[in-house]
Amino acid sequence: MNIPVLRVARPSDNLPALLRFYCDGLGMHQLASFTAHNGFDGVMLGHPQAPYHLEFTHQPGHAVGRAPTADNLLVFYLPDAAEWQRAVRRMEAAGFAPVPAYNPYWDQLGRTFEDPDGYRVVLQQAAWTL
Repeated sequence: MNIPVLRVARPSDNLPALLRFYCDGLGMHQLASFTAHNGFDGVMLGHPQAPYHLEFTHQPGHAVGRAPTADNLLVFYLPDAAEWQRAVRRMEAAGFAPVPAYNPYWDQLGRTFEDPDGYRVVLQQAAWTL
């Protein structure tokens, strides 16, 4: 079965701060970037072998603001306890402190971090199952 690649794209007012959060904190890699492409700057982040990546764009002169709610989430399931602990420690070492989840469910087995645009990322110490 061919698994499609998922791109999650959203605008930002601060690409450098997002790079620090997602690369230094979450350990993602910069896969590609562009400048002044049809009036937009952007960056694609992820892991080279993963079937997903994140795209962040910025249009100079256009403000997009912060996340509309505290419950806009990306959730990464990390079932291995040691891997999860390393991921949480990497975020904290990069200067990002956990925040209380809007939905308390995510605090039971996870840690929530807020990116510079107000969107939240949950590191969930569990396997994802249907």
